Amino acid sequence: MKLMLAEDEPGLSRALTAILQHSDYEVDTALDGLTALENLLTNDYDAAILDIMMPGMDGIEVLKRTRAAGNRLPIIMLTAKSEVSDKVEGLDAGANDYLTKPFAAKELLARIRAMTRAATAIDATTLSVGNVRLDTAACTLVGP
Repeated sequence: MKLMLAEDEPGLSRALTAILQHSDYEVDTALDGLTALENLLTNDYDAAILDIMMPGMDGIEVLKRTRAAGNRLPIIMLTAKSEVSDKVEGLDAGANDYLTKPFAAKELLARIRAMTRAATAIDATTLSVGNVRLDTAACTLVGP
C-alpha cells in the first residue's frame, strides 16, 4: 500500500516514514504544501497524511485543491491544530479523519487501516475469489 506523507518538520517526517515503512507501507514524502499537492495530483496513492501548517501552501488548501481535482483518495490530517473549529474545518474541507499531535503511532496506524479499509469497500470495482476476478466496471469475468 502506497502512502503520501506531508510533514514539514524533517525529524518527524523521518520518524513517521520509518514507522510506516516498518508497517509495510511504501511512503513518498513532502516537506511543503506545494510538493504535497504536486505528488497527490500526479501519483497514485492508497491514502495520504497531511500536516496543516506547512510552508508554501497549508494542508487545508492542499486538501481542498486535491478534492477540487476530483481525487477521492482517503486523507487524514495529522496536525498540532487541536481546536474543535480546526477539526471541523479539516473534515468539512474533505478530510476522512483528523488526528492531533502528540499522537500514538499505534492509533495513527489503526486509523490508516480503518480509512483505507472503508475506501476499498466503497471503491472496489474488482471482486476476486481464488483465481477468478469480476470487474464490475468493465463487466468482465476473468478466470483460469
